[in-house]
Formats: sequence, structure tokens, C-alpha cells
Amino acid sequence: MNICSSQDEISVKLLAATATDEALVGAAKLGDRPAFSELWERHSSTAFKVAYRITRNRDDAEDVVQDAWMKAYVHLKTFDGRAKFSTWLTRIVVNSALMILRRKRAHPETSMEVTDGETWQHWEVADPTKDVEELYVRHERLERLRRAICRLQPNLRNVIEIHQSNDNSVKEIADLAGISVTATKSRLLRARTILRRALG
Repeated sequence: MNICSSQDEISVKLLAATATDEALVGAAKLGDRPAFSELWERHSSTAFKVAYRITRNRDDAEDVVQDAWMKAYVHLKTFDGRAKFSTWLTRIVVNSALMILRRKRAHPETSMEVTDGETWQHWEVADPTKDVEELYVRHERLERLRRAICRLQPNLRNVIEIHQSNDNSVKEIADLAGISVTATKSRLLRARTILRRALG
């Protein structure tokens, strides 16, 4: 009896592993937990990478992924299939991560970190030397960047944060932001213009 049960479980896992995301989503909507577990197995690693790129903090990234998967599970029935499941999930991850950053901005002691990573290369000054004055100037510039981004209108801030955090294409940013490509290009241009003026 136990052997048969084990074989049945293996068969279910094998079927789930060979199914498409669309098939798994359809089964999960009907309450098939193994199907949702397979979706988790396929996409959790990417979800964590996206969350970490935005938060730059492993603990925050793990919280984001947990929150995103909970939201995906609760709202799965609202997923209409017009976009890929991975795109839909990434949008949830991005929104959850940005919410964490916004909460941190409200508390100076845990404000958002702007790292030396390539995502900020367009806005950073050259690598600092050991000279204290240069370190101070660089720090001030990054602080000005943070403040300038915080002052952007929400719709502009959203697209610039997605772009800087993930280095996505305009089409991908549009999908994640839920707006048209034309609107995305316009908002990115406006946001960059405002940030360049703010940074002098």
C-alpha cells in the first residue's frame, strides 16, 4: 500500500515537471497543490534574484519572495493568462520589493542603500579613492540621487526604479509597470531629465 502511494506521488511529480506553466496554473486554480508547488520550484530562484537586485539585502529579498508567493497563491484565480505566469509573478515581486524600499525610506535609520552595482552605473561618480574628501563628495552625490528619486512623481519613480533595479528592456518595464511602451519611454525620459537636473 505504501509502495503504491509512493509510486503515485512520483507519477504526479513527473507529470507536473513536464507540464507547461499554463497547464500548471490551470490545475492550481482548481486546487491542485502539487501544480502550484511545481510553479514555485520553477520560478522561486528567479523571483529571489529580482527581489535581491532591488533590495540589495538577503533577508529583505527572502521576505519579498515569501510575500509575493503568498499574494500569487491568494490571487491566482485573477490571473487571466494574457501575460506569462513568470511576468505576472515578477510584477508582484517588484511591487513587493518596492513597498519594502518605500517603508525603509520613511525610516532614516533603515533607508535604501544605493550600491556599487552596475544597476546604478548611470548615476554614480567614479570609484572613490582613499581620499576622505572624495569619499564625502561621492556620499553626498548618492544622497542627492536618493532624495531626487524620492521626489519624483510616483508614476515616474516606479519606472525608473524598475529600470535601475533590473536593467530590463523598455518592453519588459512596460509589462511590469502595466503601461504601454510609449508611456514607458515618455516616463523614463522625463524621469532621467529631472534626475540629471537634480544632480547638476
